[in-house]
Formats: sequence, structure tokens, C-alpha cells
Amino acid sequence: MAIEMRSLDQMLPPDHEARTVWAYVCGLDLSVLLDQVKAVEGGPGQPTIDPRILLSLWLLATLNGIGSARELDRLTGQHIAYEWLCGKVPVNYHTLADFRSSNAALLGELLTQSVATLMHQGLVNLEEVAQDGLRVRASAGAKSFRREKSLTECLDQAKAQVAALQTQGDEDDGAVSRRQQAARERAARDRQERIEEALEQRQQLVERHAKDEREKGVKRKQEPRASTTDPEARSMKMPDGGTRPGYNVELATDTKSGLVVGVDVVNSGSDGGQLRPMVEQIAERFETTPKRMLADGGFATLDDIEGLYTKHTVDVYAPVKNAEKEQEKGNDPYQPKPKDGPGVAGWRKRMGTEEAQTIYQRRAQTAEWANARVRNWGLYRVVVRGREKVRAVALLFALAHNFRQTQLLRSRLALA
Repeated sequence: MAIEMRSLDQMLPPDHEARTVWAYVCGLDLSVLLDQVKAVEGGPGQPTIDPRILLSLWLLATLNGIGSARELDRLTGQHIAYEWLCGKVPVNYHTLADFRSSNAALLGELLTQSVATLMHQGLVNLEEVAQDGLRVRASAGAKSFRREKSLTECLDQAKAQVAALQTQGDEDDGAVSRRQQAARERAARDRQERIEEALEQRQQLVERHAKDEREKGVKRKQEPRASTTDPEARSMKMPDGGTRPGYNVELATDTKSGLVVGVDVVNSGSDGGQLRPMVEQIAERFETTPKRMLADGGFATLDDIEGLYTKHTVDVYAPVKNAEKEQEKGNDPYQPKPKDGPGVAGWRKRMGTEEAQTIYQRRAQTAEWANARVRNWGLYRVVVRGREKVRAVALLFALAHNFRQTQLLRSRLALA
């Protein structure tokens, strides 16, 4: 039997996507992270892993529907593509998980950077943007949601546990190692902090419910509850009709290029009121606002429609509520109402035209398509906790989507 010696580079096919991912990441500005790499030969400690390796690993993993840091860690030792990206640099699941969850700001900047480059090349113009939300399952159980009395009791127990562990550590009877003792104390403190945050989140819900009752007359029967596992998660209706702890991931997609140009994560199960924050985010990222925003009826709040028109000159294309029922009654749903401002009045008139209906159809071709793609890659649930960490995950999916779409746009440009 012949033994063939080949390098990692020779084992990876020349046209493998891992090579394209690496080239793409090397073209991004990661100076913020690269400046932090200060490994000095002969100095103490281990050299820091090049952040381009970590980002490339996560980008390729996302494209392949892998969202677990442990699974990605396993692949770096068993799959040639991930081994090639590592280049024999050792990584572990903890480093991978920390990199993803702690770099939301950087990932957001990379999203801006990648889209702005294509805008400069004339491949993106941001004249028309479609927005849609998708609910993702949070890393928390339904039974972790508790009322104020139960949360207070849990907090007392957590404080007692922290105090007991500290006393045990001071006595140091040798039953456990210092590392085990430190891990136990850290876990107890983390639980105490989560419960304290849950109480704060619950109080915010109380204040929000009181405001809704004053302003909208909406009175809720159940007492507000918060999760001791992920305090920022909320119980919301999922696509299958069930109600579970989750987050609402908002993606805004440029209809010309299909690129995701805005990402947000909210803990409201409703899309109402999410249009204006997204437009403001796009304006902050690219110093321009879309001329048209396309969204489904859940986004069409009169305040957002009016505010976007008067402050940003943005026309909203969204269905008028109960239009068909009003027509059956003999009423014209597209006729402006006496109390309508110019933005809302223009929206009603606009949505009654065939041109507006044609434009609105592009929403499904872009926003829903982008959402379907990230769903296919596994964005059904998240294993991280907290809005900022979930936002980092959503941004990684957006970058993966834009990576694929950028390759398509450039191939079309080459053939033109």
C-alpha cells in the first residue's frame, strides 16, 4: 500500500468555499481586533489567535448551518475545511463562543463596511428596503418565568448560597480544589445577578403595562413575569402558533441587491413600531435613508408612517388594515381620514394604486427570502442569552447571507 504525503493546502480542493471565505475575511478591516494581538516572542503566556481565523471559522460554520461552538470546535480537528482555516492553530469551544458573543459591535461595523463597499461600486443604492421580523426561540424554559414574589424568594436563596460558598472557601477544608471552589462561587454569583436583572426587567414590564393602560386602555390580566435564565427574553407567539420564550430578529433587505443592510433584535413579539428604528439605524450606518420602506401589515403603525414621512421623507408601502372588509361594507379604505397627517394620508392613497401593489410584491422576494435563508441555516433558536449576544448571532447570519449574495452580484457583474 502506497503512502501519500500531502499538505493541508493540497488536501483542500482549489474551489472549496473555505478559500473564498478566508479571502473575504482578509479583505475586511479587523484592525480593532488585530491591534489587540500583542504576542511578543519570549514573553509570558500563549500568543493570541488571529481574529481572522475565528471569524472565518464562524462564517463557514454559519453557511453550513452550524451554530454550536462545541460542534465547531470538534470540526476543527476532524473536517479538512475547518482544519485548513485553522492552519494548525489550536482553538477551543470557549474561545469560539466568547469571540461570537462579545463582538456584536464589531460584527455590526463589518456589516456596514461590506455594504458600503458595494454601494461605492454601484451594486447597492438603498432606494428601496424591505423589512421583516422572525421570532427565534430563546435559551430559556417557560418555567423559568416567575412573578415578583417568586423572584424575590429566588434572590434570597441565591444570596444565601453565595454567602455559604464564600464561608466554605474561607474554611478551605480541602474537600474541593481551588478551581472547583472558584467555579462554584462564580456560578452562584452569576445566578444572583440574573435574578436581580430579572427583577429589573419585570419592573420595566410593569411600567410599560401601566403606560399602555393609560394611553391605549389596554389592561392585562396576568401579572408580569421575567425569566431567571434569560431575563431579557419574552414569551411570544412563534411561527407554529405556540407561545415560547424568544426574541424578535428584525432584518432589513435592500430590494435591488438582496443584501441585508440593517439588523436589530427586540424582545417584543410585535413588529409594530419597528420601522422607524430600522430607518434610523440605516441612516446612521450609511448616512442616507431609503426612499421606500416595504413591510407587512404588522409594521404599519400610524405613528411610524407619519414620522418616517415628515422626518425622513420615507414612503411606507404596507397593507391598509381591514381593507377588504371595508370594501365589502361599501367603504373606501384608501380614502384619507380627517385626522390623518400628510404621511398617513399619502400612504392610504398610495396603497390603493396598482403601482403600489406591484412595488409591495418585492417585499416577499427580498425580506421573506432573506429570512427563509437564515432559517435554513438554523436560525430557529439561539444558545446564547441576552439581547446583545443574540444580536451578535443575528449579525453573523446577516454577514453570511451578504457573503453569498456578494459572490452572486460580482459574478453577474463579471458576466455583464
